[in-house]
Amino acid sequence: MEFKGGKFHESLRRHFASTEAPHDFSLHRARGDLPPELLPSPPWKPASVLLPVVARPEGATLLFTRRTERLHDHAGQVSFPGGGREASDRDAVDTALRETEEEIGLRRRQVEVLGFLEGYLTVSGYAVTPVVGLVAPGFDLTPDPLEVAEVFEAPLAFLADPGNREVREREYAGRMLGYYLFKYGEQVIWGATAAMLVTFLDCLKVERS
Repeated sequence: MEFKGGKFHESLRRHFASTEAPHDFSLHRARGDLPPELLPSPPWKPASVLLPVVARPEGATLLFTRRTERLHDHAGQVSFPGGGREASDRDAVDTALRETEEEIGLRRRQVEVLGFLEGYLTVSGYAVTPVVGLVAPGFDLTPDPLEVAEVFEAPLAFLADPGNREVREREYAGRMLGYYLFKYGEQVIWGATAAMLVTFLDCLKVERS
């Protein structure tokens, strides 16, 4: 499976053109639904993340950040750029693009917004709208040192290989819950980021089947 060239980019545009911003965040999980008694109580906090697909000539990549250890939420974890919605944001896309520019310096004009994945509800009570965007190479990044420890890209071909995806379990509130995990070099992608990544990869399989 190749993830490069105009044909692949057009397949991405075609697939996500029909998507809309999600309105339901209650039980969407890529690896097992949360039991109802473990769902965070509403009102949930609206948030957005950007899945930046970088159109490298040698093959598309996904751009990730690794959060600094000083952050209150998910310190040190790998994530997509994004964050909570602010009152001045027009919509979920505006939140994703604003947060991405603030976190890593990728300007909104450099992102071609393609569409959305299904909503994702975190155990911490964030109702996350994942926004898929296509980014041309040649950008310069200026990560915020207070929020971002590192920015890296992982090839889609690597992420889409089933041999590079693990399924693990951990105890949460007395229950064993399954979750996905990817290891790319020294980077470990798991939790909500890995779940949204799997949902995105499933979209690619549908489009290319």
